[in-house]
Amino acid sequence: VGNKRYFAGSPAVLKEAGIVPDKEVLTILSDYEKQAASLVLLTDSIEILAIAALSDTLRDDAVQAVEALRSAGIEPYMVTGDNQASAAQIARLAGITRFRATASPEDKAAIVSELQASGRKVAVAGDGINDTIALARADAGIAMGGGTDASREAAGITLTGHHLMQVAETILLSRKTNKIIKENLFWAFGYNVIAIPLAAGLLFPFTGLLLNPMIASAAMAFSSVSVVLNSLRLR
Repeated sequence: VGNKRYFAGSPAVLKEAGIVPDKEVLTILSDYEKQAASLVLLTDSIEILAIAALSDTLRDDAVQAVEALRSAGIEPYMVTGDNQASAAQIARLAGITRFRATASPEDKAAIVSELQASGRKVAVAGDGINDTIALARADAGIAMGGGTDASREAAGITLTGHHLMQVAETILLSRKTNKIIKENLFWAFGYNVIAIPLAAGLLFPFTGLLLNPMIASAAMAFSSVSVVLNSLRLR
């Protein structure tokens, strides 16, 4: 600005700006971090001009969402760019035991790859530009409603809202849908496996019976109705 360089970011920008903080500044930074605040510093190349301390508040449905995921056999991970103290506090309040702090976008994607390499299926829920690599790399990328366009482009699923419970509900709905599809295929094939040999005269040499076309038509209609009714159970 006006041929003068300014730096803004985490305390790591001090090194980039060439500033060695004194004891008083280090104490201030340490005190804020102990309060689980994420720090944003504004400096020029000579001194620190401002310090902003930001803290996240736990979403109202965070605990409920974590419990729902665990009940479904899914282990939640929290990966964030926030500092260790802030991440630890949010993880503790949410009931998450596995978390990673100070993660860059590349770190987030690397963690997804590590979990996949260990044989896990990984879903990532995110709403920011810094989540896009991880969203694209995950087996299922879930973009939160109200997030950035980039996150929605990278994800395979976009939620209409911004509630964490929707993540759990989406996974549970997909499981139920998959189960319904398999049931429908089973019944549809079952009707045909039984009816086609009868229609072809399987019993005729033994009993003289042939499948009446009216019965075949009714069976086909009942097959379609049963599949539709079974699918409507998702509601």
